[in-house]
Amino acid sequence: MTLCWKGTRISWLVLVCTIVAIGAGPVQRRSNDSAPFPYDDEVRRALEALEERYRLGKAHQTHAAWAYGSNLTEFNLRKKTEAASQFAQLAKVIVEEVSKYSIDRVDDEDLKRRIKKLSKLDYAVLPDDKFRDLLASIASMESNYAKTKLCTYADPTECNLALEPEVTEIFANHRDAEELKHYWVQWYNRTGAPTRAAFQRYVELKNEAAHLNGFTSAAEAWLKEYDDTYEYEQQVDDVIKQIRPLYEQLHAYVRFKLRQKYGDKVVSPTGPIPMHLLGNLWAQTWDNIADFTTPFPEKKLLDVSDEMVRQGYTQQKMFQMGDDFFVSLNMTKLPESFWEKSILEKPTDGRDLVCHASAWDFFSVDDVRIKQCTRVNMREFFVVHHELGHIQYYLQYQHQPVEYRTGANPGFHEAVGDVLSLSVSTPKHLRKIGLLKDYAEDEEVKINQFYRAGVTKLVFLPFAYTLDKYRWGVFRGDIKPEEYNCKFWEMRSKYSGIEPPVKRSEADLDAPAKYHVSADVEYLRYFVSYVIQFQFHRAACALAGEYVKGSAEKTLNNCDIYQSTAAGNKLKEMLAMGASKPWPDTMEILTGERKMSAEAFLEYFQPLHDWLQTENERVGAHVGWTESDKCGKTIDFIAK
Repeated sequence: MTLCWKGTRISWLVLVCTIVAIGAGPVQRRSNDSAPFPYDDEVRRALEALEERYRLGKAHQTHAAWAYGSNLTEFNLRKKTEAASQFAQLAKVIVEEVSKYSIDRVDDEDLKRRIKKLSKLDYAVLPDDKFRDLLASIASMESNYAKTKLCTYADPTECNLALEPEVTEIFANHRDAEELKHYWVQWYNRTGAPTRAAFQRYVELKNEAAHLNGFTSAAEAWLKEYDDTYEYEQQVDDVIKQIRPLYEQLHAYVRFKLRQKYGDKVVSPTGPIPMHLLGNLWAQTWDNIADFTTPFPEKKLLDVSDEMVRQGYTQQKMFQMGDDFFVSLNMTKLPESFWEKSILEKPTDGRDLVCHASAWDFFSVDDVRIKQCTRVNMREFFVVHHELGHIQYYLQYQHQPVEYRTGANPGFHEAVGDVLSLSVSTPKHLRKIGLLKDYAEDEEVKINQFYRAGVTKLVFLPFAYTLDKYRWGVFRGDIKPEEYNCKFWEMRSKYSGIEPPVKRSEADLDAPAKYHVSADVEYLRYFVSYVIQFQFHRAACALAGEYVKGSAEKTLNNCDIYQSTAAGNKLKEMLAMGASKPWPDTMEILTGERKMSAEAFLEYFQPLHDWLQTENERVGAHVGWTESDKCGKTIDFIAK
């Protein structure tokens, strides 16, 4: 899931330098279209004089981050750190220049917004030695994560398994509980506790930077990107409450299916689900176990992976198909430089790199790229569309001043590509592009489709919520260093109903076993995107004539906006604004709504909710779960 400052897939360095830049734009006039105030004109000229220096500095540090992320050498790390430090110094100079001008004397509202966006320095506010210390702490965690190798289950002396693709595919396809436990324990032990010192230093310096920027903690610095009043945190809590009944039903059904496969000794009838059985190292999605949990297994599962291989799909073709979708909406075709400079498959030259899919904006005209170790299968086909959503956002707002060249809020960037994926994943679309044949749909098949979407989209929400709810607690000091690990598992149990396969303790530190924690990537953006993408989808589907509220035929879950210029033009209008307006204003352009709400999400999944309630009652599946007891004072390293 991601972009260069974001990460599903994100580079931490861009986050390090989220100092907003100064942009050159057309002369702004007052509402009566009279000449601008002389003072406004003076300020604007000053900003424009600094614009090019700032843009070049931002581009330079992004190039250095790309070089390191593509080849994890000590030389590239030094260059990356140097570029970040140079950019931080430049940002300080620019902020010092901007501070000479009084915002109270400025008449133009857009100019005021630009000045406000320049008033915070993020990490660059730190003294140079601490700034470098912070970069080193993050780099240490990220490098440890990227270079971790695991030993095989069959032969513990063979230790060359990387996360991508080997370990990821093992969790997706293997079903032996002891084997999965073996790999789970290794991964969490090697990517977690060894980073404790770096993680603690990172928390200290991140908070220090937040304090210097006028925030009470780094949690508030992150939340500021969504709402000046910090009321957005309440909106997030409200969404979790809204989706909880549906989640509990899905959780109960999956736990029942796992009990049937592994027995009550492995899976408790009423407890949290052992997470290593869910097809994903972090249990953030459960779609990889759909082969034996699907409601109607006798019906053909929607999976075109084999057909993609049969038709000779390559990584290049997958991205070409994604590009075609955007072009069909009257949006921007990928520039030639994208194909020349991107990394679309894992290099075979033996170098270490960050394989986590990410999209990058280099702050020049049409210089956009993706770095992804793409595999040819249906799931990655959807990821390709997601990443290209970031690229399309970059292309639509690249005319904006640099400080506006970002999403309306961080969740917007993540939502755009997934809006396309909601269309691409429909049988309707897969038929159109020739990947789905001999696939008959009836009510049981549709329930299978809703289920597949649920174990991808729905189960992700409490996971994403926990990842930042936990870090907010750490940054605010509500979670102390001596309880970092057990509080993490307590929250994962409370909100997701899962637990580790073995006992953990405070000698462990398991949160950094997720890339975004190790790489300093704020995760609320993904939570927000998984909610607002359904609001975007509903609006786009209505514009495309594919959705009518209350219709039995034109539903949200059977909508494909492919080739709809009406939907594309409105989406393009929203994206082109970048961060030039508050996000409710931007959202309103497409949806007519000004708040995040799970209403459209729940409408999409209503057929699944109805079926799950009936099925859980029929089989007597327990709904809800008891608390986990898998984190305590002792350590239990159970592995072959």
